[in-house]
Amino acid sequence: MHIVITENDESIWEDETGVLYHFPKRYLKDLQPGSSLIYYKGRILNKDFSAGRLSDAPHYFATARIGKIYPDKRSSKGDLFATIIDFTPFKEAVLAKNENGYLEAIPESKKSNYWRYGVRVIDQATYDRIISHADLNQISEPKQIYSPDVELNDTENTLESSSEGKASTRFVTTYERDPKYRKQAIAIHGASCAACDFNFGEFYGEYAEGYIHIHHITPVSEFESPRKIDPETDLIPLCANCHSVVHRRKGKTLSISELEVLLKNTSNK
Repeated sequence: MHIVITENDESIWEDETGVLYHFPKRYLKDLQPGSSLIYYKGRILNKDFSAGRLSDAPHYFATARIGKIYPDKRSSKGDLFATIIDFTPFKEAVLAKNENGYLEAIPESKKSNYWRYGVRVIDQATYDRIISHADLNQISEPKQIYSPDVELNDTENTLESSSEGKASTRFVTTYERDPKYRKQAIAIHGASCAACDFNFGEFYGEYAEGYIHIHHITPVSEFESPRKIDPETDLIPLCANCHSVVHRRKGKTLSISELEVLLKNTSNK
């Protein structure tokens, strides 16, 4: 299946370009894992966003694929998140309309409201037509893939365990510290500590909303070769206290079950 997904400059949805797509359940049937997609932006409505776009006109700007689908744990309406994989931005915008008309074939039954759909299923011919206009030989980095509101002063990356006296080799890949995996892990698991259930936003208010450490269940220092990270199985949210305790001994990383035993023993006293 091939789809076009719309990214708006201003939206109530928590999309992250090339990382996550946040959507209502009515689109679930069209957003199947493995589907090829093309990113689309409509005509600019606020010139303040010009610097982050390839064009002010309606255009396509990247390809990718749908990864896995997860429920939005905070939604009461059944909203979901799709992880985005293989994100490939275009060097130049591919305009949605040229002298020959629109690149997308608009069904007769949807002519009056076609462009209102945030997710549009397209056929192979339409997908190929859009891609044929893209400069795939000169892929550039997007102007902004990740857009955190602020740079947090965070020490979680220093929390690692390794054996005393053992020479270690760090296998660092583009995936291991990629911020998109942090965002995906929080979307999948939530922002509450997996061990003690502490939530920074609930305790400190809006200023700390969404803050949490992300723990590698298998310590990075134990990787024997470069590897990709699966945010569902390899990463887990921990509060700063629990994360520090997990890595307190250099030669041992506590498992989450071992950490939970410590918490249980303390609470029983």
